[in-house]
Amino acid sequence: MVSFQAAVYVNGTITRAQDAVVPVFDHGFLYGEGVYETLRTYRGEPFLFGEHMARLRRSAWLMALGVPYTDDQMAAYIRDTTRGYTDHFGAVANTYIRILLTRGVGGLTYAPNACPSPTLVIIVKPFPAPPEHTFTRGIRVSLVSIRRNHPDALNPAIKSNNLLNNALAMQEALRHGADEALMMNQGGAIVECSQSNFFIVTRGRLRTAPLASGLLPGVTRAWVIDLARDLGIETDESDFEPLDVFDADEAFITGTTREVTPVVAVDAHVIGAGAPGPLTSRLVAEFRRRTG
Repeated sequence: MVSFQAAVYVNGTITRAQDAVVPVFDHGFLYGEGVYETLRTYRGEPFLFGEHMARLRRSAWLMALGVPYTDDQMAAYIRDTTRGYTDHFGAVANTYIRILLTRGVGGLTYAPNACPSPTLVIIVKPFPAPPEHTFTRGIRVSLVSIRRNHPDALNPAIKSNNLLNNALAMQEALRHGADEALMMNQGGAIVECSQSNFFIVTRGRLRTAPLASGLLPGVTRAWVIDLARDLGIETDESDFEPLDVFDADEAFITGTTREVTPVVAVDAHVIGAGAPGPLTSRLVAEFRRRTG
């Protein structure tokens, strides 16, 4: 049995990961009907907790899934699970938190009323900080052939437990030796990465895809946009294509676990000077100043 050093909450019961159980008739397992959020802590506190909970509720609403917990209740469950981790494995400085809410246990049918109550799972484990060189030297991403789900098929605004689209994209990027997968929408515009949002910098102007183009409304994405505007950096949410990326002066990704990570190449195309640019480095430093 594979053993993971994590504490897991399942509908009120907290165990070690290897002892956690979700029934096979749970519709999250059978059909991928569920939503999730990933958080991390700074100084022991979940970062942007309210924003993550708001997105969880919107994701659930978009698939007609009720969230029968207040933010205060969810915060208490996270604290309880964190204590469970400490009891089993000892204290850690910062943790990775994953909240999953599924349709719940029901019959072999798509009918929502077959599931009387949702299943809530919370995973708490040590936060796996990315290597420092990813911030100082940057990463390479791959522009993959897998397109982001069309909003009329499966809306990317739903942070769904069904991550096959993202997984296939990332698997292609890994085959190319890249650290992330850069994805286009059905129209050929750059939208986001498989696990993060994507920005370019051209002539001192920050640019990222608009939500209407079909991407997940990243919590860290929104926070970094506000941070950039606080610093007086012009920020534009508009469509752009691969050629715009190749011609950009700088690029970076944002995400809960990646913060602001410089991108220095897309496949064989070097971005700018092939090193983290001045605007990206400024955002990295300001992000750390505000969260440190």
